[in-house]
Amino acid sequence: MLKLFKYDLAKYKKYSDKSTIVLLLFQQGLWALLVYRINNGIYNSKIFKPIKLALLLIGVLWQKWIEIITGISLPYSAQIGKGFYIGHFGNIIINGKAIIGENCNISQGVTIGVSGRGKKRGVPLIKDNVYIGVNAVIVGNITIGTNAVIAANSLVVNDVDADSTYMGVPAVKVNNNNSEAYI
Repeated sequence: MLKLFKYDLAKYKKYSDKSTIVLLLFQQGLWALLVYRINNGIYNSKIFKPIKLALLLIGVLWQKWIEIITGISLPYSAQIGKGFYIGHFGNIIINGKAIIGENCNISQGVTIGVSGRGKKRGVPLIKDNVYIGVNAVIVGNITIGTNAVIAANSLVVNDVDADSTYMGVPAVKVNNNNSEAYI
């Protein structure tokens, strides 16, 4: 769990060129990620169930405190790959069943949640190297392809092609620019 956090921290350092101490003291996204990584490690561990439940209870309270002070909700049951980056804190909601790949960036105001009817009912699968812009909403049983860009203020309710940029309400493909410039 802390090994994954080292990847997250390295990404923050790459973007900000600040020391580890400064980042740990002042980056709210990093606080939320640390709590998530610890709680997710406990959740996925094979430790004795009563101890695991007790630790998760403490972890949920700690996560709720972080959620209150940062506005970032990263449930321990979500699957988030290494190198996750939260650009700015506030109003970030991720469903506990969401799957987010490696090396993804999200901005403030992002919601990744459950929605839809029938086959579309569910939670998104977000692949590697995805950039999600400010106030984007990604909902339903959909897949966001590798290296995709979701533009600010977009509502994504359908699958997104890899190596492309989507924007609008509902989001549509606008070009074949990938996330390389953003990640």
